[in-house]
Amino acid sequence: MKINHKLGIFMDHTSALFINFPIDETTNHTMFSSFTKTAEHDSLEKSEQLTHNKEQHQQNEFYHKIGNEIRQYDEVILFGPTNAKTELLNVLKKNHLFASINIQVEHTDKLTENQKSAFVKNYFIKQL
Repeated sequence: MKINHKLGIFMDHTSALFINFPIDETTNHTMFSSFTKTAEHDSLEKSEQLTHNKEQHQQNEFYHKIGNEIRQYDEVILFGPTNAKTELLNVLKKNHLFASINIQVEHTDKLTENQKSAFVKNYFIKQL
């Protein structure tokens, strides 16, 4: 019997918190985008076009890294307060490697660590 791997990702444009279901706090981890406010400030001094190109490149790299982690799961819920989750979903839909993964998106406000875990737990329990 195949084990159904489930993952919740609380994300914005700068970080993604990976929460496995069933909840096991020891397996949670965070991934950060390489585009920081310092890099943005330095780039803005040079050129707005350069800043935009650099930010786009680094955002795509960030989404690619998240995608690599998602590939090992069967079901994924992307949630958070920004539109980053929808942008990631659009990137993943273009890649056939994610066609067999059930990926859903839910908008949430900013949440505490406990609220994030509870959200993932409640979401997947409702799916049973």
